[in-house]
Amino acid sequence: MRAYRTGTVALVTLAVLSAGCGGGAVPAAQEAALPASPPATQSPGTRSPARSPLAGKVVVIDPGHNGGNASHPEEINRQVDIITGRKACNTTGTQTDAGYPEHAFTWDVAGRLKPILEGMGAKVVLTRPDDKGVGPCVTERAAIGNEARADAVLSIHGDGAAPDGHGFHVIMPGLLPGHNDDVVKPSRRLGHDIRDAYRKGTGMPYATYTANQGLQTRTDLGGLNLSKRPAVFIECGNMRNKGDAAKMSDPAFRQRMATALAGGLRRFLG
Repeated sequence: MRAYRTGTVALVTLAVLSAGCGGGAVPAAQEAALPASPPATQSPGTRSPARSPLAGKVVVIDPGHNGGNASHPEEINRQVDIITGRKACNTTGTQTDAGYPEHAFTWDVAGRLKPILEGMGAKVVLTRPDDKGVGPCVTERAAIGNEARADAVLSIHGDGAAPDGHGFHVIMPGLLPGHNDDVVKPSRRLGHDIRDAYRKGTGMPYATYTANQGLQTRTDLGGLNLSKRPAVFIECGNMRNKGDAAKMSDPAFRQRMATALAGGLRRFLG
């Protein structure tokens, strides 16, 4: 979740519904391989009440960053108000040493998670329609969850920490009196449910380089600060760590991640 310099542009560290996870231009070969839309892994089909545990629930999935961010530095570096300060509209995100970009990773996991939740009866809203655009800003991503009256908001990321650190962690909103009083407690419960399900479903350890038992509370992330709905971020692993990168680059393991996240959301919303 750390931004770094690309050429002469210094990308500002940010975390918000698009946590500042690190930046860098994506090689042309990687860009060409990116999917135009989320990979559909299953069809909801005909649902019965017994098969629709999330009927009537709205889930907003926020795949961090976007494929066009690196080519629009002026737009994504524009400063926006996140209550506790001003931060960049968005960042490019990080990538593995082999060049697999965070924006592609988050888009893929979101695309795998969406049909699983829809199969449970939920209405799912994505904060961006593809992996070729720019932004939206973190403030806009938060607004999408608020306007959808989401029962849960999950922002998906991959971290860009030092390569000797590994594992995942979930970030929850800290209290900002007068702004998010009503959502801190349910967000904390959402964070615990996502953490437990992800740990069980993927076998990945809690982050060794940050957080405590896989959980962290912050007040410097606009996506959490501005959310009026229960919301958390998950850093699914450290993309700069060789072991985590191998898992995050594997389509079959990304499916495990999506299935685990769906389990956490079902537990929270059930």
